Amino acid sequence: MDAGSPTAVGSCGLIDVVAATAWEWDQTLYAGSASHYSIGRMPYPPRLAEAVGETLGLDGTGRLLDIGCGPGSLTLLLAPLFEAAVGVDADQGMLTEARRRAGEVGATNIEWRHLRAEDLPADLGTFRVATFAQSFHWMDRPLVARRVRDMLAPDGVWVHVAANTHQGVADDETLPYPRPPWRQIDDLVASYLGPVRRAGQGWLPAGTSGGEETIMRQAGFTGPTRIEVPGGAVAERSVDEIVSAVFSLSSSAPRLFADRLPAFEADLRRLLSEAARDGRFAERRREVAVVIWRP
Repeated sequence: MDAGSPTAVGSCGLIDVVAATAWEWDQTLYAGSASHYSIGRMPYPPRLAEAVGETLGLDGTGRLLDIGCGPGSLTLLLAPLFEAAVGVDADQGMLTEARRRAGEVGATNIEWRHLRAEDLPADLGTFRVATFAQSFHWMDRPLVARRVRDMLAPDGVWVHVAANTHQGVADDETLPYPRPPWRQIDDLVASYLGPVRRAGQGWLPAGTSGGEETIMRQAGFTGPTRIEVPGGAVAERSVDEIVSAVFSLSSSAPRLFADRLPAFEADLRRLLSEAARDGRFAERRREVAVVIWRP
């Protein structure tokens, strides 16, 4: 659910407290962020569901397991392609938001489970597709890869959706409004939280871990097949939306600012108001990469 560093693509809450190889459970990773997702994160392009459905031949049958589902952004997009879906996340606040969003759109074929990915299979049964959207890097990846492989049907697949949805493309394109001042925003966050990226109760000095392909092959998966989905049109965004985008990140979750949160938000809004035109920004949505593995 989180793309707060160059290597992060993030909500199940395992964090790196010292370096990218030392992991421990941290339920505060996204504390206070869930309500900001619907406002601050740009939605996945509708073409993403079409591309996944066409590539996998989905026909409304079978079950979907979305692991580290966060507030259900991908679950809700893909659920209509299946008979039933299960969204799993370790953050209760994210699941509360997911249920709210599902109610708004009348999605009735989704079950939401408060569960760490490391505790799978948890008697959830067998699935046609397991998805990870900006979440796998927060987990004990070798363990989760092995357990999820055993939960897939013989023709099942693992789908990793990699996207950066809190900010758009940085290029020289002419836009109808200024781009959000992301560099200055990063500098402001660092002035409050320090120069090393924060994550829950710890830090991520080197970003999140790489080496996913090796982990997947060691777990018995083959592939991958890769597809790319264009990001689409230019998005116009308000000051409120950019504030929520900042608070939706693990590296600047509201809890991290403690009693300095009001001061930080005031400074952030001042920065954004000065940079916006008529209270608006614009940026082009990023493309979405889809990586498909088969057991």
